[in-house]
Amino acid sequence: GREVKFCPEPVGEQARKMAAELQPGEVLLLENTRFEPGEEKGDENLARQWAELADVYVNDAFGTAHRAHASTATVAKFFPKGAKTMGFLMQAEVENANKVLHQPERPLTAIVGGAKVSDKILLLERLLDFVDNLLIGGGMAYTFIKSQGGQVGNSLVEEDRLELAAQLLAKAKDKGVQLLLPVDSVIADKFAADARTQVAPSNAIPDGWMGLDIGPEAVAAFSKVITDSKTILWNGPMGVFEMEPFAQGTKAIAEAVARATEKGAFSLVGGGDSVAAVTQMGLADKVSFVSTGGGAMLEFLEGKTLPGIAALQE
Repeated sequence: GREVKFCPEPVGEQARKMAAELQPGEVLLLENTRFEPGEEKGDENLARQWAELADVYVNDAFGTAHRAHASTATVAKFFPKGAKTMGFLMQAEVENANKVLHQPERPLTAIVGGAKVSDKILLLERLLDFVDNLLIGGGMAYTFIKSQGGQVGNSLVEEDRLELAAQLLAKAKDKGVQLLLPVDSVIADKFAADARTQVAPSNAIPDGWMGLDIGPEAVAAFSKVITDSKTILWNGPMGVFEMEPFAQGTKAIAEAVARATEKGAFSLVGGGDSVAAVTQMGLADKVSFVSTGGGAMLEFLEGKTLPGIAALQE
């Protein structure tokens, strides 16, 4: 219930004056740091000016921790080790991601969706090193299905990733990971909410039709694996959930994750679209943790060092 003072510039004389006049317990909010040209370049001079405004630096912006910006990484250099730390949200993000990455309860299942394999290559490769089950839905599934010789009609396929998809399927087999692709799909004759729709095997989609959601058999197979799991990571929707006719797969998977969580599983939902999906479906409070960091969570799960976190530890 405190009043927040606002400085209309991110840095400069006014910011210095307002910061100097703060009384204990008062809060000052600076204008958007990205209005400063040096912010995204990690400019040291800019970071030094911010550091001069405070004695302690707390970074609670997990969603930008993967960017080496002046306000998220460079600024921390100007604070001694005991005077810089994570905020409560950032701490919760790291702790919950580590529950999946380090000593998870098994079976551990990862559900990965979204449109493109190319966006998730590093994540998929990393997951194959430690998950028990990998469920792949969304547009990216059709690249995998086509790589096995399936007929996918006009579904989204990344032709230049077919070989990689085949390699990932082989790697899963080598590592003893159960990798499931959707056996059936809800297909449409155009990419629109008013399209004609039907259910078809995912590897036998007629020309002129495209898969826009996982089908009922895929939902049943995926849901069984999810409800038998003790740790669940979900990144990316199962279909074009923004359009009602293609939202059922994502909704059913969200419900399965919620059921498993109720039975005692730990579930982490990370990645913008899957977060939007569980929120839209009113299930955000039925999973263990919903991450606020799309790109940051993805990079953390891929095993990358996030500049915003590394800067606090130096």
